[in-house]
Amino acid sequence: MKRRDFCKLMAAGAAGMMINGLPWPSTARADDDAWTKWFCDNAPPQPPKFAMTDAHFHFYNFIAHTDGAQALIQAMNANKVEHIMFSGMPLVKKWDRQDQRAPVYYLDNNSRAYWYSATDLLIARTVLYKIPPKDRYRFHPFICGVNGTDLYAVEHVKRMLDEYGDLWHGVGELFAHRDDLTNLTYGETARADHPALMRIYELAAHHDLPVVLHSNVSSRGLAAKLLYWPEVENALTRNPQTRFVWAHAGLSRYFQAIDQAKYTAKLGALLERSPNLHIDLSWLAFENYVAPDPTQGPLKCWLDLIGSFPERFMIGSDSIGEFSYDKLNCRSCAHNPSGMKYAFNMRKYWVLLAALPPRQARMVGRDNFLKLLPARVRKSPA
Repeated sequence: MKRRDFCKLMAAGAAGMMINGLPWPSTARADDDAWTKWFCDNAPPQPPKFAMTDAHFHFYNFIAHTDGAQALIQAMNANKVEHIMFSGMPLVKKWDRQDQRAPVYYLDNNSRAYWYSATDLLIARTVLYKIPPKDRYRFHPFICGVNGTDLYAVEHVKRMLDEYGDLWHGVGELFAHRDDLTNLTYGETARADHPALMRIYELAAHHDLPVVLHSNVSSRGLAAKLLYWPEVENALTRNPQTRFVWAHAGLSRYFQAIDQAKYTAKLGALLERSPNLHIDLSWLAFENYVAPDPTQGPLKCWLDLIGSFPERFMIGSDSIGEFSYDKLNCRSCAHNPSGMKYAFNMRKYWVLLAALPPRQARMVGRDNFLKLLPARVRKSPA
């Protein structure tokens, strides 16, 4: 299907929704039991024939802890992942003195999170000193330790580029609206078109660096209103030379009120007029909205959208600091398949890749992220 035909189809579909009802369910809910059964029972499909690329990954969690480089390489090898977007975590969770239990995840309690620029130094040191030279071509470090509301944030990016130069292959994940985490973070609320981030986008374009942006498309209470869509569109329009990856397609927790057919139609129109926009389907966006039932595969509206723009989508684990195979046990994670850490978070995409034509599957599962990287990286052997 050609892009113009897709847009006509989606426009017709949107009109039909108003008259005839929805061609697909208006809400999508992740069936944790279905995904757990699929994963733990080794259900089909089989893994792809090509080595995958993990286009969204955090080496550190929300308290700046990690399982380490060797554990990550082991997890990548075991799950047929050759290349990985390699970033830290821009925020860390504060342990308040009145909290009896130390938090690990940002939702563990009500203590705040704060911006943590040291994450980029830790990433640089890991690549330089802890990744074996023979594996370094697989790692693509991104600068992420910036406060998206600070007009000085661009100076941190400049310092990282001055200090480590070509080590960096991109910028992000930059945090804008992020549901509960936004409410728990000290200071001003970040947004996709904040002047502080606009400066970073301009610098990234100057240095030929892609930008991964996390900006929820809406708020928890008014999800269907797509409140923050204009901010993302403004960032795209005002930075046409910047290559953006919209993390999780703008979706997050609590967005079951967003009709997926209407949303994919809107995304399709945005992709059509924004050649600098790419989308990653990582985190719960995939199993909550794109493919709520692994036995049924991705929703038709998502398959149509990906099939119309196969060079603009990518996949990622969005794992945060935990990927050691010592922690993998189906029985202990029976009610939380993402608790399987890296294995689940990459293998779930087999469902998507099996539903796509082979050429498109390779683009989404491997090549699209690699083509976004700086020219100096794309030209190097891989």
